Amino acid sequence: MTSAFKTWALCGLVAATLSMAATAKNDYQDRARSLTVNILHMNDHHSHLAADSFSYDASALRLSTTLSDGSALSEVEVTYGGFPMLTSTFQRLETWLRNPIKIHAGDAITGTLYYSLFKGEADAAVMNEICFDAFALGNHEFDDGDTGLAGFLDFLNQGSCNTPVLAANVDPAPTSAIREGYIQPYTLMQVEGQSVGIIGIDIAGKTKNSSQPDAGTEFRDERETAQYYIDELTAQGVNKIILVTHYQYQNDIELARQLRGVDVIVGGDSHSLLGDSTLANLGFPVVGEYPTRVTDMDGNPVCIVQAWEYAHLMGRLQVRFDRRGKVKHCDGNPIMPIMPKFAYEDSDGSEQTLSGFDKWKVALALGLNPEIMLAWEDTDTRALLDGFNEEVSVLEQTQIGSVSEDLCLVRWPGESRSAICSPAATYANGSDISNIVAKAFLTVTPTADFAIQNAGGVRVDVPAGEYTIADAFTLLPFSNTLVTLEMTGQQIIDVLEDALSNTLDDGGSTGSYPYASGLRYHVDASASEGNRISNVEINPRLNATWTAIDPAATYTVVTNDFIASGQDGYDTFGTIFDAGLYVDTFTEYAQGFIDYVEGLTEAGAPVSKLPLEEYSTQKYIGRDGCDHSSSTDCEGF
Repeated sequence: MTSAFKTWALCGLVAATLSMAATAKNDYQDRARSLTVNILHMNDHHSHLAADSFSYDASALRLSTTLSDGSALSEVEVTYGGFPMLTSTFQRLETWLRNPIKIHAGDAITGTLYYSLFKGEADAAVMNEICFDAFALGNHEFDDGDTGLAGFLDFLNQGSCNTPVLAANVDPAPTSAIREGYIQPYTLMQVEGQSVGIIGIDIAGKTKNSSQPDAGTEFRDERETAQYYIDELTAQGVNKIILVTHYQYQNDIELARQLRGVDVIVGGDSHSLLGDSTLANLGFPVVGEYPTRVTDMDGNPVCIVQAWEYAHLMGRLQVRFDRRGKVKHCDGNPIMPIMPKFAYEDSDGSEQTLSGFDKWKVALALGLNPEIMLAWEDTDTRALLDGFNEEVSVLEQTQIGSVSEDLCLVRWPGESRSAICSPAATYANGSDISNIVAKAFLTVTPTADFAIQNAGGVRVDVPAGEYTIADAFTLLPFSNTLVTLEMTGQQIIDVLEDALSNTLDDGGSTGSYPYASGLRYHVDASASEGNRISNVEINPRLNATWTAIDPAATYTVVTNDFIASGQDGYDTFGTIFDAGLYVDTFTEYAQGFIDYVEGLTEAGAPVSKLPLEEYSTQKYIGRDGCDHSSSTDCEGF
């Protein structure tokens, strides 16, 4: 070996050693100044405070339990979610995990009786048991105007949590009840001596158009506002920034790509369930990866998460920031808490509870999945909820309005279903109350031109007299929400034809018969399929005159999510729905009717029959060709 080679080799060894030392120093510095946080989050619980259940196929477990008739038990009911279990899950992970940050991404209120009766008090009480570090406003927080929002936030501030309420792009009107002291654009958390900025963004257009903020309350552009406050925090030396956006999953993805300096987006509004195959295999609608990873305008990583809806689960996102404040790694998953108690229906129809080894066999099979966690209810939250539940049974009897005359329920003109009206009363134009329900949905959905409601979704006659909240939920007992769809005039005609086909054809249901508001038509049940609807006229929002529908024009229809998804034979609705071309208002349809009745009461008016020109069925010819408009003795359907 030559002297020159030895010198070269020695220099190389020294250089390599120095390089390794520099790398080790950088790694040490990176570890020394990096930061790991665990974001625990939820969104869109919409006053759904109680647990829910789903059916679990346990046939592969070969349970020893048998039904009374000797057959094998193959399916059990699993109780999941709800604030009592979510509270215990948040508390458990808050104890276990390093640097927890608890976030709620908006739409806490409106949607169930808990809000109708308690106006946010129940929601605030259970939220304060979790004690969020940040709460971003959603569009439904403005459903009762700025004053209604202030009332909810007053309840939220009654506890010791003092949760920061974030809404960077909301500028309250000068006379707004939330003008002073209620909201702020961002909050700073000190974590291991480092600042983490959390900025709140609400969805602007949807809040202005679909909720009821005060007239002077403004909602600024989401992207521009987010970048403005990111830059403000960056100028203060804050290099770890979380956006809490009530802005929808796909919008969050695009937003991240259009920003500089954002690290994490915790989202809401679209009720998106992100996760792996665990929840998908259980039948839940997973739409993307948890977390969803994209890059910002500078090519830096951004981690995006959302945690579905209705207090069904929480999200857990672990983020490691490097010493420059950039995301070095993010990972996590949704966590659905389930109760280790499983019910099943016996062959005699009774409800039984699984016990012994079989109980733990099911618990183990479910609990082995990282997205499922066995949980018990937090006793304090359970006690709070029980207290509100006791009041519900009393408050359900609260009178919200009055009914001036009997309102008949039938599915089609001339049917004898009504218990309080003779067939003659509904012989020509059909159900009174079904038309009113459609008008209620149109009235409470300001973006819609007209409404469509299936006959089977309306369940009882409405007699004259006082009207209560309980009455509304008896009339509309299902857990449907109101959705809007953009449709051409021809598609609307096709929807009506779909409904008539399922009503009249073998194997269909008379519950499909269509009722509407702002939309009227003639029905000929004796005609061939596809030719039963004619003379279709529209009067958008009932604000103008009746004119023929334009098959080429585009309109906005509000309906319930059951038929919007194609159920009950509404195939054209289903095609649009499956393509994702709809907007869910997340207003339960019973709540929509309650709001309508309360609006009439405030105006000093009772619920009463609509003018005949507003009935959707203007003319009905039965399957026998008998015209109900000109003959009084038509028989049959």
